Amino acid sequence: MDISYNEPAPLSALQHLVFCERQCALIHVEGLWVENPLTAEGRSLHEAADTGKVETRGDVRIARSLHLSSARLGLVGRADVVELHRAHDGEEGARLAGLRGRWRPFPVEYKRGRPKSHDADRVQLCAQALCLEEMLEVSVTAGALFYGKTRRREDVRFDTDLRAATEAAVVRLHELLASGATPPAVLEPKCRRCSLKPLCRPEAAGRSAVAYLERALQAAEEPG
Repeated sequence: MDISYNEPAPLSALQHLVFCERQCALIHVEGLWVENPLTAEGRSLHEAADTGKVETRGDVRIARSLHLSSARLGLVGRADVVELHRAHDGEEGARLAGLRGRWRPFPVEYKRGRPKSHDADRVQLCAQALCLEEMLEVSVTAGALFYGKTRRREDVRFDTDLRAATEAAVVRLHELLASGATPPAVLEPKCRRCSLKPLCRPEAAGRSAVAYLERALQAAEEPG
């Protein structure tokens, strides 16, 4: 995919887009946000990871809150953690300033809750890998999602299908942001735990405005 974008999009918006396009537009087009205990938990988990420090554990260097960008995809953002594993003989790796040898990037994204059935988290992580590939000129084959509830990693392979889904999501994200339009609400089970539900009001989706006004007028005319 070779498309020129006038403005870079936030990499994190891909997770919102795949989860719910209306949520993505409310946040990134209308600039709305509501904190709740779940989002606060997620923010705390990210803050614990995003210290900006670099540490070494044997043949692994750990970079935190690493800036990412891709001119090809028109994305900017940060990775919670990127592990750099020393490449051994015959393994592909990137040359890094100030470090000897070659290194294999392995992005790790921190999420609250548990592994999910949809691909929102995996798409966001794959987009980080695509940025790293462009920045370091090396293939990134795998990464991991760390979930706060289970306190375990879920390994993610960046296979052909996930890469295709991620690139398609990038195109759709730019279309949505360029349109400046917020999709209509659709009530789904996932709405229950969304912090933006009070602003989104998905429970009103599909209701007739005329019927609503008729009920309101009827209630006003009834004796108190």
